[in-house]
Amino acid sequence: ELCFCIPRFHGEGFQEGLAEGSHAGLAEGRRCGALHGARLGSEMGCYLGFALTWHCLLQKCTDEKNRKKIKALDSLIGMIQKFPYEDPTYDKLQEDLEKIRGKFKQVCSMLNIQSDFRIGAERSPLTF
Repeated sequence: ELCFCIPRFHGEGFQEGLAEGSHAGLAEGRRCGALHGARLGSEMGCYLGFALTWHCLLQKCTDEKNRKKIKALDSLIGMIQKFPYEDPTYDKLQEDLEKIRGKFKQVCSMLNIQSDFRIGAERSPLTF
C-alpha cells in the first residue's frame, strides 16, 4: 500500500516545489529589475544634469573651441533624451548605453574634467 503512494507524493511534492520556485523567481526578478532600473536611471540623470549645466555655462562663450564643446554636449543630451527608458526589451539597450557612456567621457575630456561615475552600495554620485 505504501509503495503505491510514493509516486503520488513525489508528483505532489514536485508540483508544490515548482509553484514555490516560480513565485520566488518572479519576486527576485522584480527586485533585481527594479534595482538595475534605478541604477540606470540615476546614471542617465547624472549625465543629463551634467550636460545641461555645462551647456548653460558655455552658451555665453562663442569661440570655436566652445562651439565644439557645445556641439558635443548637444549630442550627449540628444542621446540621453532618445534613450528608451520605458522599454526593458529594447534589443540595443546595452549598445546605446555604452555609446552614451563613451560620449560622456569624450565631453569630459573636452572640458578637461576627469570623470568617475560609480553606483554601488555607497551610492556615490558622479565625482570629479
